[in-house]
Amino acid sequence: MLRANLSTRPFYNARAVRAGLALVVVLVAAMSLFNVGQLVRLTVRQSALGARASDAEREAARLDAEAARIRAQIDPEELQVVAAAAREANAIIDQRAFSWTDLFTQFEATLPPDVRITAVQPRLQRGGEFIVAVGVEARRAEDLDAFIEALETQGGFRNVLAVQEQTGDGGLIQAVVEGAYRPPRREAAAPAAPEPVGAGR
Repeated sequence: MLRANLSTRPFYNARAVRAGLALVVVLVAAMSLFNVGQLVRLTVRQSALGARASDAEREAARLDAEAARIRAQIDPEELQVVAAAAREANAIIDQRAFSWTDLFTQFEATLPPDVRITAVQPRLQRGGEFIVAVGVEARRAEDLDAFIEALETQGGFRNVLAVQEQTGDGGLIQAVVEGAYRPPRREAAAPAAPEPVGAGR
């Protein structure tokens, strides 16, 4: 006996098709909700950043206006007088801090045997730096060069140059050596030890 399928339409599993369509719809809806959430978060963040930028601009404008108001209240002539007085006070302090003993100690440590010092003239620059001019006599140019090199390497000087140089009587080289001098820092004096209790009894 022969059996044949005489139906003209193929057989479909309707439940599987509906389940697949439902899954696709759920996935699309989930992705849409995720995108909407991201968009909302980005919008809120952008609004917050915009508010902060506006606050910063307002604060900057307020500070500029305050600075302009303060500058307008300052008298330029009075400011110049105060600045000049401050420079004068600093110069006095620096001059008091200058130690001739330290300077001559530096010379003693750097002076070659055939070079002698005839004059010393320090002056204080506006920036608070000491420029020291030293008059010297040397028997040879090599001795003068050795003195200049020693000042720069171990004498606390820099940019040392012979600004004047001539040969005097007896063949001695008479020169003026000038350079920026850095006085050595003085250590703070140690506090006196307290007197023992009962001392002097």
